[in-house]
Amino acid sequence: MAPASKRPSEITPETLRQLAFDQAIRWSSRNDDIWQVIDNELWQLTHNPSLVLSTVPEQALDELLNRSDCHQLVQDIVQEQRARLERPTWFAGQAHAQTLGRVAYFSMEYMLSEALPIYSGGLGNVAGDQLKAASDLGVPVTAVGMLWQHGYFRQGIGPDGSQQELYPVNDTRQLPIEPLRDATGKPLRLAIHLPGVQIWLRGWQAIVGRNRLLLLDTNDPANPPLARLISSELYGGDNEMRLRQELVLGIGGWRLLEAAGLQPDVLHLNDGHAAFAVLERARSHMVREQVSFAVALGATRAGNLFTTHTPVEAGFDRFPAELVGKYLGRYAKYELGISLQALLAMGRKQPQDPREPFNMAYLATRGAGAVNAVSQLHGHTSRFIFRELFPRWPIDAVPVGHVTNGIHLPTWVSPNAEAHWHELHGDDTPWRGTDKVSVAELLARVDDRWLWQIRQHARSDLLAFVRSHLARSLAVHGASPSEIEMAGTRLHPERLTLGFARRFASYKRPNLLLHDPQRLARILTHTQHPVQLLVAGKAHPADRAGQALLSEWQRFAARADIAGRVVFLEDYDMRIARHLVQGVDVWLNTPRRPWEASGTSGMKVLANGGLNLSQLDGWWAEAYAADLGWAVGDGLEHEPAHDAMDAEQLYRLLEEEIVPAFYTRDADGTPNAWVQRMRRSMSALVERFSADRTVREYTERYYLPLAMAYRERCAEGSARARELARQVTCLRGYWHELAFTRLEWLTAGDRYRVEARLHLGHIEPQQIAVQLFAEPGEIRPLDLVQHDGPFAVFQGELPVTRPAADYTARVVPSADLGLNVPLELALILWQR
Repeated sequence: MAPASKRPSEITPETLRQLAFDQAIRWSSRNDDIWQVIDNELWQLTHNPSLVLSTVPEQALDELLNRSDCHQLVQDIVQEQRARLERPTWFAGQAHAQTLGRVAYFSMEYMLSEALPIYSGGLGNVAGDQLKAASDLGVPVTAVGMLWQHGYFRQGIGPDGSQQELYPVNDTRQLPIEPLRDATGKPLRLAIHLPGVQIWLRGWQAIVGRNRLLLLDTNDPANPPLARLISSELYGGDNEMRLRQELVLGIGGWRLLEAAGLQPDVLHLNDGHAAFAVLERARSHMVREQVSFAVALGATRAGNLFTTHTPVEAGFDRFPAELVGKYLGRYAKYELGISLQALLAMGRKQPQDPREPFNMAYLATRGAGAVNAVSQLHGHTSRFIFRELFPRWPIDAVPVGHVTNGIHLPTWVSPNAEAHWHELHGDDTPWRGTDKVSVAELLARVDDRWLWQIRQHARSDLLAFVRSHLARSLAVHGASPSEIEMAGTRLHPERLTLGFARRFASYKRPNLLLHDPQRLARILTHTQHPVQLLVAGKAHPADRAGQALLSEWQRFAARADIAGRVVFLEDYDMRIARHLVQGVDVWLNTPRRPWEASGTSGMKVLANGGLNLSQLDGWWAEAYAADLGWAVGDGLEHEPAHDAMDAEQLYRLLEEEIVPAFYTRDADGTPNAWVQRMRRSMSALVERFSADRTVREYTERYYLPLAMAYRERCAEGSARARELARQVTCLRGYWHELAFTRLEWLTAGDRYRVEARLHLGHIEPQQIAVQLFAEPGEIRPLDLVQHDGPFAVFQGELPVTRPAADYTARVVPSADLGLNVPLELALILWQR
């Protein structure tokens, strides 16, 4: 053992702590040796470096780091991480990058690693992967979320196949987080008011490469028990508890940012849970600039982005007006300076309808400078859902764009596959956060046999994990030694392996494959071409229908004739998900279209060489091509009675295409047609559906333009925002006075000459735009030629390429005002 004095000063137990706490570092077979040296058993069970560190006294760590081999391990990891963070980033090279000081990203959940279990599923996956990608790209993002004491529930499966919900405690001493501290070094505590009581919020932070995740919890000993439980369970409790949670996340989250000394240019709401941050951001601006709520909202909303993840209106969080009044009545009156009715109107389709509940997605939309969906199809669906907020506007003009989700490749690619690629090509691979070489270029350098061997290794690794997981689950449930020893032994590394894992909810149709159990059994137990199926997933504790679907799989897997060909992996979490997507040959996904907003699980198999068999919904609706994978459905929406046809198609694809393709081999045992499909899928889709691409799109299309708009409106004491508020008040107050009095069409050769005469009332002609509109989205402007008191004449010409009857004249607010129409002002007048 080397003497302590010879160990470089920079390698200390604090160095290890910094590594353990950085959620951007992917611990894999290439760099996890140090944790294995410290406590291999604990590391293999938890994959939580902060937990491993917490069990070792600092003196023991000092002694460990004095060993030359351990010192070298740590030094290599430190140097690799330092080189990654010092590498020039994509964002630094963007035009106008200096206009974006910081993005505040709000989400109810984050999936970053097994070490920080504050996630449920898809929404947290998106948030975690985008936060990591933002760090890789150098986009300045500070995320805000909740530190859940129990996280989402942990799943057990009872002897009868029913789901059991378990709630172990997240011990903050063993998580990769630390207290957020104020300027004096004290742990940060914030006060927030609930009806009749002040409660304290505690601040925490997690490091994600170049960025941070700030977390709130209410488990302060000074709080009453009910308040301490607000941050207890993710998506737990009743409707009132959900409202409390969303108040803490939205209002408390924005205050936490400011207490940490941050003034972001852009607020990005990852779904509507944190929509109250829109109000708090405006309130803060009111106080700072001494302006009204209307002016403050007009200024700050220009920098707000709302990403909706919900494909059905029923999925939005709604609260009764009485409950909102109970919790936000005083806030509206005394802090926002508006009436409760004005606040409620922001969350309703019909602002004056007292029976309509308060909708968080509507609040987010009415407080946003831009709204986007998470896939192309979801964009179409969302424009239909939000159409009633923009009455009389064509559905294609409803202001909802889309940025299709993507996954963080370094998090989900197989360590073995990555090691093989690294051995051949070094770090210049897309899944190491570089774009020096494309996936297609990498694939061109290897033959089919090499690529197939990678698949074989991945499947073997997956089955080894499955056996270990099953054995541990059986032991926990009190199984006999012989049962534990036999766990998973009927799974075979040469068989076609299908994976199906997701939340068990009726719209996801997790039991479509069980539509004809006997037919499925025949597919699984075929003597020459056997198939094995790995299933995982949770049903929400309140979803009895989902739990019944889960139990149905338990009964099927227990059938004697299935002979271990179906395995259900209990307690679906990030660790299980990672192993599944890395090892399965085919990923199944069968939601009812269009209820899958995007989905990301199928994206994760791409870089690992897995293929997709999925409903034409979400991301797969825009990704699918016949040579890339397989599709279920006809690309249309159907009632549940159509499920039988989808199931028939699913079975037929397996029997006639997928299974035969897998088992058709050449003389070397390589399924060439299958491998060619792998190549095409990887080449076409891996980079297209990466979180890098997603974050770049958000930055270019939203973050930078929103930041510039926000700064413009806030300049010179919010002068622009004040003027816009005046224009909005004027147009809303006098819009009813607008009327078409005459519209004339004349034909002159190959041109139409159109003249429209309007009664303006108190509205100035410069405030409006007069247009001719024809489906699908053709717009022809008319120019002002005469203005006489309350009347004005507008004229224009257009080619005679379609009948005049196709066009309708309309009036909308002028784009020259600088308003985002119709998102900020949905006024429109059509010629009758």
